[in-house]
Amino acid sequence: MEIKVFKDIMSANQKLAQTNRAYFKDKSIAAVNVMASPGAGKTSIILEIIKALKESMNFGVIEGDIASSIDAEKVGRLGIPVVQINTGGGCHLDANMIKLVVEDLELKENSILFIENVGNLVCPSSFDLGENIRMVIASVPEGHDKPYKYLSMFETADVIILNKSDLLPYIDFDMDYFMKGIRALNEKAPVFQVSCKTGGGLGELFEYCKGILRRSSFDLNEN
Repeated sequence: MEIKVFKDIMSANQKLAQTNRAYFKDKSIAAVNVMASPGAGKTSIILEIIKALKESMNFGVIEGDIASSIDAEKVGRLGIPVVQINTGGGCHLDANMIKLVVEDLELKENSILFIENVGNLVCPSSFDLGENIRMVIASVPEGHDKPYKYLSMFETADVIILNKSDLLPYIDFDMDYFMKGIRALNEKAPVFQVSCKTGGGLGELFEYCKGILRRSSFDLNEN
């Protein structure tokens, strides 16, 4: 019975994800599902990208969290359309949550929509939101073993960011081991090593983001 219920939930989510994908395609919106564990720097990365590119690109943000609107308020201060989803204890966003709020953002065409998922490296990878790109953020203080522990998250990523690289001289982080784990699961995703504190590596990430709309084919059969 539990297996059937789970299948029904996933099937319903997938149908709604396809509805979201059709909406994004119609509006030429590239949706980026940003996933990471708590404290890895999801909001910081999003803010740095927006601050660097907002004069030449359109953005919107959906902030997902268990509670509070702290991160949404930070985005709002940049003058970017933002909406908060509080899951009330839920460990991930789902397609229905996105469907209920996305039209309220009134995004311009050719926008990048960052969907900051709930801090979690397990559940979010299983739920398609209708996104075009899956962005996974790890951080140096978390350690180099994350790709070995959270296979699905790194296997399905379209782009991977290693944040807080300014701490590499001070933390026992084996970069070769980290990259070997990623490439065993995912041969194609670009990996960016960045620091929001020093700005190191962010230029390369910004260049990648400039091409997100071009790379997003808005194919309804994606994912």
